[in-house]
Amino acid sequence: MSPRRPKGAGAFPKTVETPVPQTPRSKPLYAALDLGTNSCRMLVARPEGGQFRVVDSFSKAVQLGAGLEATGRLSRSSINRTIQALRICQRKLRQHDVTRMRLVATEACRRAKNSRDFIRLVKRETGLPLEIIPAEEEARLAVISCAPLVHKKTEQLLVVDIGGGSTELVWIDISDVPEADKANSILQIKQGFTKGSAPAFGAKVIDWISVPLGVATLRDQFEDVDDDGGRFALMSWFFEEKLQSFAPYDRLHSHDGFQIVGTSGTITTVAASHLGLTRYDRNKVDGLQMTSDQIDKVIHGYLQLGPNGRRQDPRIGRDRAALIMSGSAILQALIRVWPTQRLSVADRGLREGLLYALMSDDGRKLDAHG
Repeated sequence: MSPRRPKGAGAFPKTVETPVPQTPRSKPLYAALDLGTNSCRMLVARPEGGQFRVVDSFSKAVQLGAGLEATGRLSRSSINRTIQALRICQRKLRQHDVTRMRLVATEACRRAKNSRDFIRLVKRETGLPLEIIPAEEEARLAVISCAPLVHKKTEQLLVVDIGGGSTELVWIDISDVPEADKANSILQIKQGFTKGSAPAFGAKVIDWISVPLGVATLRDQFEDVDDDGGRFALMSWFFEEKLQSFAPYDRLHSHDGFQIVGTSGTITTVAASHLGLTRYDRNKVDGLQMTSDQIDKVIHGYLQLGPNGRRQDPRIGRDRAALIMSGSAILQALIRVWPTQRLSVADRGLREGLLYALMSDDGRKLDAHG
């Protein structure tokens, strides 16, 4: 399947519910839900000082896309697991009396033949207005979520979002943007961006692509290959082949002024492994810069462990072990294509992008450097 682009142009978490003690509601609450190929994740947050403070969160592996590659449909068991998770989200939204929200579904629902029936079922069973967003909107939101990590000296920015069913890449030129405005210019990128567009503050989307290969779909493509190392090499090569039509692919820029920001469960797991964390710590991972050599060393270590070793490694976890090598194959291909010295690790994604966009639409001033 060839990558989709506009005309003209990770890993399974365990169920996590982290309620935070209630505080007086001086400001309205916002909610963002991301239903992906693997996981259902939600944040409830309150605007605070140009940023937002998380009031409640939810994360559960639902494997909505299980079997989709073979049948083209969402299975009954996958739908049932997802409905159960969405009922928990519904209770949390009701508990916090949230009225301003955006609840989105991505690649699995974009591809499934019965996705419209699924959306109607979700509405009937939970009352939640789930929305299937196009790949373009998913890419935009991923970019917005990473705005706080953009360096003042960055001129060319590549944002990579490795999902369960697809991988989005967006190349942005901010060379004409004043240093103090670079991060905030990313927040202003609006829906419907196209090649060469010039939103407010001069940030220009040079090109973007949605490759229909994520950690789950890429793994499924090569699950019949028995050799662990051979399977990894094939996955990395196969993903790189899908990047050939991406405009900046063969137009390497100098290392100075070029920044890659990567967001996904794969990338944060690689970062945690590099740091030797047996208990995940977002404060240590989000914003971490890793060199290509450090990334290669971690991935080589994963290969040496083998499937059984990866399942036993506390830095990875049993749930993430199933998909860490397909995600690593994507990551290694990207580092090989764009040989940059460093990659900025982002423990943030669609939910954060949704919250930023909702608050911005309501006229709230956001500070990317908050």
